[in-house]
Amino acid sequence: MPALVKQTAFYALVAIIVLFSVFPFYYAIITSFKTGNSLFTISYLPTSFSLANYVSVIEAGSFTRNLLNSVIVSSLVVMLSLLIAITASFALARVRFRGRSLLLLTILSVSMFPQIAVLAGLFEVIRLLGLYNTLWGLIFSYTIFTLPFTVWVLTTFMRDLPVEIEEAAIVDGATPWVIITKVFLPLMWPAMVTTGLLAFIAAWNEFLFALTFTSSTETRTVPVIIALLTGNSAHEVPWGAIMAASVIVTVPLVVLVLIFQRKIISGLTAGGVKG
Repeated sequence: MPALVKQTAFYALVAIIVLFSVFPFYYAIITSFKTGNSLFTISYLPTSFSLANYVSVIEAGSFTRNLLNSVIVSSLVVMLSLLIAITASFALARVRFRGRSLLLLTILSVSMFPQIAVLAGLFEVIRLLGLYNTLWGLIFSYTIFTLPFTVWVLTTFMRDLPVEIEEAAIVDGATPWVIITKVFLPLMWPAMVTTGLLAFIAAWNEFLFALTFTSSTETRTVPVIIALLTGNSAHEVPWGAIMAASVIVTVPLVVLVLIFQRKIISGLTAGGVKG
């Protein structure tokens, strides 16, 4: 009987967590199909179905251009972060040198600073480099903040790889670059998918840098454009369009997580059990 109670309590807790996590997205979906006064009517089940909000979001303004900007920026951030992190993690995990642990802790400490703390200094750097109001400015700033996490995770994962594999490759005359690309890279796909997807989500949802380092509609990303969909009063705010835009922005992330969920689980649990 106690076991049944514990199992029931466990599943009840899981159901509450799932409901708490999924409900906002569910409510955004059903609201995105509402129009007119029905937007201000609270209902937890679909009462109407209209694509007018989606059509208005896609046709009005530069939403599709901003969506493309988010795709370009997030994809390049992931590629740059993984390229730099995979080589850095090899040095930090496999090459012995003085101060290696201190360097790794220093890299990790960069991610502890809130964005607002470095906003002014980073703005001056971007302006000095001539990257203000360009996608490259966003890519540069996003990569700085995603690198510490990716380097830390990939370094931890690479440390758990058998040393014998590397030694066998060295005996065969493999260079460090060959060891990274031909030996370690195929084994690190779960960790790379996990870190890459988390870096993609972070870049996709980032708002503060996108708002500060861009000034024109053509170079802004979707989080900023959604935030700028406002009116003069609460009843003039296009809530239906905002919900439709939020759903459009969120769906790609959900699809990516569903596609790579097995790789994500493998990457998150890698190194947790040693035998």
